[in-house]
Amino acid sequence: MTFVLGLTGSIGMGKSTTARMFADEGIPVWDADATVHRLYQPGEAAALAVARLFPQAMDEDGTVNRPRLRALINADPSVLDRLNAAVHPLVAESRARFLRAQDTADIVLLDVPLLYEIGLDKDCDAVAVVSAPPEVQRERVLMRGMTEAEFRLILSRQLPDAEKRARADYVIPTTGLEGARQAVKDVLADIRRTKDA
Repeated sequence: MTFVLGLTGSIGMGKSTTARMFADEGIPVWDADATVHRLYQPGEAAALAVARLFPQAMDEDGTVNRPRLRALINADPSVLDRLNAAVHPLVAESRARFLRAQDTADIVLLDVPLLYEIGLDKDCDAVAVVSAPPEVQRERVLMRGMTEAEFRLILSRQLPDAEKRARADYVIPTTGLEGARQAVKDVLADIRRTKDA
């Protein structure tokens, strides 16, 4: 039976980098952010939904203009709820297809930023949380070009890091690449030990 490991962490904690480390270990990875990015391409289901709901957030070629969409969300937080109601079912469908396709894999990884917030932890056999000190997190986020206000808005919609760590089966510190890589190997070794027991 395939072991489903959820990977999550607040913005700027190093989740994407850590997910790549799991992939480097041969673990099939489903990436929620990459799925949304694909679904926002012209003609894709989420792009069509956004065009219906928020036509002002679309480019002429049918691509979702993410900065414009983010500006709408910043101006009216209810926009995010309406967007999520349209996009989350499409993302869930993609995740279900991935899990069906990987049903013979030993371990799979679901890389989901809002894993706890949407209750997906209940569908995972274990959850790993990536974590770094708040000042490291803030620096990483602001280096991406996000404003302090945007950072605070996103944080307000995510469970606090301390709560995520308290609920996690595994915590992966991401202050250094080598330490994170070793933690990934340790998590996989522990899962395999538990599965074989």
